[in-house]
Amino acid sequence: MDELELAIAAAHEAGAIIRALYGTGIAVTDKGDRGDSPLTAADTRANEALHRRIAAAFPADGWLSEESIDTAERLRKRRVWIVDPLDGTKEFVREIPELAVCVGLVEDGVPIVGVTYNPIREETFAAARGRGATLNGRPVRVRATRELAAAVVLASRSETERGEWRRFEGRFVIERCGSVAYKLARVGAGTAEATFTLSPKSEWDVCSSACVIECAGGRVTDIAGHPLRYNQPTPSVAGIVASNGVLHDELLALLRE
Repeated sequence: MDELELAIAAAHEAGAIIRALYGTGIAVTDKGDRGDSPLTAADTRANEALHRRIAAAFPADGWLSEESIDTAERLRKRRVWIVDPLDGTKEFVREIPELAVCVGLVEDGVPIVGVTYNPIREETFAAARGRGATLNGRPVRVRATRELAAAVVLASRSETERGEWRRFEGRFVIERCGSVAYKLARVGAGTAEATFTLSPKSEWDVCSSACVIECAGGRVTDIAGHPLRYNQPTPSVAGIVASNGVLHDELLALLRE
């Protein structure tokens, strides 16, 4: 089994755990150290399944997960798995089917495999460098839209609720959607032209779906337009912009206004 096949199988195993707990009213706790950051048994059990399966297949690789204790050991590895067992825990708790299991593999800081799996909608977004991107096994590409006014841009539910997207109204079509990773994966699959956030995000929110977007012909950068590098000592980015590539520079300019 190669890395992409393993990533898909591991994501599906973790997704089955999440799907079985979805809508059951399981207990929610708060991580405490990161503000409004809910944690459920779905997060922890999915993380255990992912780590067990991936570590058994590639024991020499590094590991970075939202739900695992981070260590400096990964910084000495060329290959590191970057994982979020459940991106969209708030949506999971509210029974909004916009969430994802994220499994990415980076080599020298560059994503080479990415799988983002929505177990509620049964959508598997998958990609590997040189092999393109797929949705449920079918090849996908980013949309070719060239006019920003005609573009669908996916927005964070919480950011729109806070009024952070009001200044963009009328500039493009705004569609609210949960889970950073799920929004990014949808851009890669061609169901929207772009998404962005000015809020800090962690590498595990972005890595798997960024691989999907890039393998599907799109582009992902930070808000200054710089390419993202993964497996950093502090695994976070100040903000991200993801697009079909054609609209990217125009979006970056808009965000600077």
